[in-house]
Parts: sequence; structure tokens; C-alpha cells
Amino acid sequence: MARLVSKKPAIDDARKLTGPEKAAVILLALGEEHTRLWQGLDEDEIKEISQAMATLGTVSAQAVEDLMLEFVSGMSGSGAVMGSFEQTQKLLASFMPVDRVESMMEEIRGPAGRTMWDKLGNVNEAVLANYLKNEYPQTVAVVLSKIKPDHASRVLTSLPEDFALECVQRMLRMEPVQREILDKIEQTLRTEFMSNLARTSKRDSHEMMADIFNSFDRQTEARFIGALEERNREAAERIRALMFVFEDLSRLDPGGVQTLLRAVEKDQLGLALKGASETLREMFFSNMSERAAKIMREDMNSMGPVRLKDVDLAQMAMVQVAKDLAAKGEIMLAGQGGDDELIY
Repeated sequence: MARLVSKKPAIDDARKLTGPEKAAVILLALGEEHTRLWQGLDEDEIKEISQAMATLGTVSAQAVEDLMLEFVSGMSGSGAVMGSFEQTQKLLASFMPVDRVESMMEEIRGPAGRTMWDKLGNVNEAVLANYLKNEYPQTVAVVLSKIKPDHASRVLTSLPEDFALECVQRMLRMEPVQREILDKIEQTLRTEFMSNLARTSKRDSHEMMADIFNSFDRQTEARFIGALEERNREAAERIRALMFVFEDLSRLDPGGVQTLLRAVEKDQLGLALKGASETLREMFFSNMSERAAKIMREDMNSMGPVRLKDVDLAQMAMVQVAKDLAAKGEIMLAGQGGDDELIY
């Protein structure tokens, strides 16, 4: 699949660049003739600069000149530089072994995260647990000690209970891990797990359709679900189970509701609640101050009749805000059904 070219505006102020981005611009401007500069960097520095370079986009000639002024003269006529995955890979390949470049670029491209441990944090706990259950408990203990506690807890829950308890005991007795052992574990994860994950991971088609259906207005959603039920009831039921809709916000606990309230515009909230069930309205009102709830009710009454389309758009926007908060780790949106619930 072809990579889309970034449409973000060109960077024209060098002061807005981070340290790694400035280094990336300079190295791009110097080009392949000066790759010896890279040889003086350690691997972590190369990774950091490569990550910045691969996502840099366009940097204006003026910004390049400002950065290069102390190193070379006459940069004003050199034009802009463009940082991309392809340019980064070509530059690295001029002085690094091909297999090392491919490994590094694969890590840069994703899953998202700057370090291996960041990347593991973005791997579904069931997928990670399925891999780790075949490893030595001591290795699993090291991995779990390096990722975020909330993610580690979900991975432990997904492991066989006896094995999980053995890993917990190893973690309790764990001493500082030698650097060479940690490097070996990282390399194994990179070559045996992350690379296979990147090649084999495929998003469930029902999950993809659930996201699409979530973006429909209410009438369109009902029409498509109804038509699909006539042709494939099982698929329709799976999609409905995966969908997260406005009324599902009722499953947030008070802390989650308050986090959402702080992130939603008040006029949008009022419009969304006009089409909500009485139960959901009261849940939101009960998590506001008495004065704020009174003002919100008055604002909603003053709206008068509102179009269903406008209500749908406001509710969809609130659901998207909730999903954004979940992506940041501020709330968690679980699937529907069974023992799943929304946890703050």
C-alpha cells in the first residue's frame, strides 16, 4: 500500500524544532556524502534522530539556513529538505548493514512507540500474553517489569493462572537486570515478536465495520443494520456488539463522567443530551454541581425543538471525545456485553 504524503504545513521557524529534529534537518541537508557523522552516534541517538527524520515533513529553506549557519555558509540557495521514511532508509543504508537498517525502519514505522517497551504497551494484552506464555517465567518477569503497570496487570490476567503466579514471584525476587541480558530480550522481542506481529496482524473486519457504523447517523445505521440482519444475522450481531454508541456512556463511573464533562464543549453537551434517555441525562446532571446542572437544563429548554441530525452529530462528537480520552489512558472504553464495563 502506498504511503500517503503528509499534508502538514512546512516548518519555517527553526525554534519550533526539537533537538532530534534539528539534528535530522542538518543531517538531511548534509546528505549521503557526510555519513561519517552518523558513525559517531550511538544506537539510541541514531534511533531518536531517525524517528524525527522519518516524520519530519517539509522544512523551509529559511529554517534550514538558520540551523546550518553555524556549520556552513551559503545555505540560502540550497532550498528546502524533505524528511520521509524513504529518505531516512536510503541515508541509513549508506553506512549501516541492510538488515540493521530494515530492523530499525520497521521499529520506526510501528506499532507506535519510541522504545521497544513503548511498543509493547500498544500490543493487545491477549496477543502479548499468548506469546509470553511460551517463554521462561524469568523472561516474562523482566518484560512485565518494563511495561506500564496497568498493561502488565492485564497481561497477567490473560496468562494461565499458575504461570502468572510464578511470574509474580519472580518479579518480587527480581534483582537489577544486567544490560546485556536486557539487550538480548529486546532483540528477541524485536525479531521474533514485533516483526511477526507487523507482518501478520490484521484488523478484524467486524471491528472495522463497527467503527464505520458508529460514524453513521442514527437512521443510516438502523437501515444498514436492518438490511444486514436479513442477509447475515450473525455478522450484524457481531457488529452491534462491537459498536460503542452514545448510550454506552451510561456505563462510565462518576470519575469517568467528570473527566468527559471537562473535555466536552457545553453547547455540544446540551445538544447531545436533548436526544438522550432520561437515565443518561440524570447521570450527567448528577456529576455536575447543582448550579451547573441547573444552567444546563435551562440552556436545553431554551433550545426548543432541535433537528435529529444535529443531535446525532453532537452525540457522535461526544463519543469521539470519549475514545480520544481512552487513547490517552484517561478513561477506558471496554466492549459491550458480558462482564465488560467502562472503567475510569
